[in-house]
Amino acid sequence: MSDRVLIFDTTLRDGEQSPGASMNQEEKLRLAHKLAQLGVDIIEVGFPAASPGDFEAVSLIAQQVKGPIICGLARTGREDIQRCWEAIQQAERPRIHVFIATSDIHLEHKLRMTREQVLAEIKSGVGLAKSLCADVEFSTEDGTRTDPEFLAAAVRAALAAGATTINIPDTVGYALPQEFAQRLKDLQQQVPELAGAVLSVHCHDDLGLAVANSLAGVTAGARQVEVCINGIGERAGNASLEEVVMMLATRQAALGLTTGINRKELYPTSRLVSMITGITVQPNKAIVGANAFAHEAGIHVAGVLRQPLTYEIMTPEEVGLSQNSLVLGKHSGRAALSARLKEMGYQLKEADFERLFKAFKVLADKKKEIFNEDLEALIADEILRIPLRWRLDYLNIVSGTVTVPTATVRIYDCEELKQEFGSGVGPIDAVYNTIKKITGTNAELLRFTISAITGGLDAQGEVTVRLGENGLIALGKGSDPDILVAAAKAYLNGLNRLEYLKLHSPTLAQGERSL
Repeated sequence: MSDRVLIFDTTLRDGEQSPGASMNQEEKLRLAHKLAQLGVDIIEVGFPAASPGDFEAVSLIAQQVKGPIICGLARTGREDIQRCWEAIQQAERPRIHVFIATSDIHLEHKLRMTREQVLAEIKSGVGLAKSLCADVEFSTEDGTRTDPEFLAAAVRAALAAGATTINIPDTVGYALPQEFAQRLKDLQQQVPELAGAVLSVHCHDDLGLAVANSLAGVTAGARQVEVCINGIGERAGNASLEEVVMMLATRQAALGLTTGINRKELYPTSRLVSMITGITVQPNKAIVGANAFAHEAGIHVAGVLRQPLTYEIMTPEEVGLSQNSLVLGKHSGRAALSARLKEMGYQLKEADFERLFKAFKVLADKKKEIFNEDLEALIADEILRIPLRWRLDYLNIVSGTVTVPTATVRIYDCEELKQEFGSGVGPIDAVYNTIKKITGTNAELLRFTISAITGGLDAQGEVTVRLGENGLIALGKGSDPDILVAAAKAYLNGLNRLEYLKLHSPTLAQGERSL
């Protein structure tokens, strides 16, 4: 058995199913290129049958991203599989990923099919996929709650029809590590033909065991792990790519397993996903959290200063966390900014760099020192969060203890400039009421949070909003040294994402798109 573990990233498919985490085509393409740079083996780029927008994004990535296998997801039906193949067929290395539920609870309440019907679906679906594409993966949705004998029968059917990878998902995060490992060992004994295919695992984090179950999977013989950057995904999320990769790297002597991941790209990729989706990484998140390499207790600090290995089992530099002490400020030029961006893992097109440089100079006039976090906020605002429709042009607010808070807001609606005046119980309420007048939105503000990007009184503020409208959820982010401007940017960013969702809403129910 090979000691190489394949990393199958599903951030663009399963990760995007996180509420509010939808991405537009350009964002998906940018992230796919970054995943290729990270060195993942397979990128699951979407579910082409889910919506026309998903089909277009998958097709674009298949045409432009080179290196990794480009994978599309499909149910066992003929239309799904043909649609998937149409989307990925121009990829350098295409893969069709076919799935169907196999647990009795899914068969009875969701599929309303018998076991015999499911086996027939597997045979026909995998067989059709194989006739189109040499590389076919098959997944048993809710595999850990499937009757072991029927699970073996489903896997045999898929292998006989031509599947080259067999994936056993812990769809609802129910399994315990020892149970999961034993199930995989038993399956390999029951189905000897599995030795000729790649065994894969896909673990959800409902009980906080996704990474532990992924480890159990590889120790039981799996050689592909399906993961998401930052562990995002529907409900409690998926196994975290960076945690799985660093677990295998840090404990390689004990596990004897390797990956092809460029670990220095882990932190930059994590930040990119956070900026694109608007989902903040918790400070104590392993590997990529803000506190992952922070030490405060005196005895810890003393130990780390003498020998980092006393409290650090890996170095910040190993995962791409820059420790550069070079100061950027208003006198810094293009060369200094370009060098810092390169160290941070960003490679920008010339036009993007010039736009960022202008924004950098504006910010440097307001802040004495520009930190890496400030640059990332600028990249997000100037490059990643490209407006779909609405863009802030002007904002003026009057507020105080003895006056009614009022706001004058001017916004570009595509190319048309619109201006309104409004009031509220506070300055942010006044801004949002005025934006509502201009945009005519009915979106409900579900959550509003403010945080400082860095320390210091001149720190940029970052605002995150969660908006809901007719069952659609969107996250919006905005940053600025003026927190009121940041709030306006975040609201407009959220409205733009809602607008995108209205145009590209998936036609499949959530349960039909999950593993």
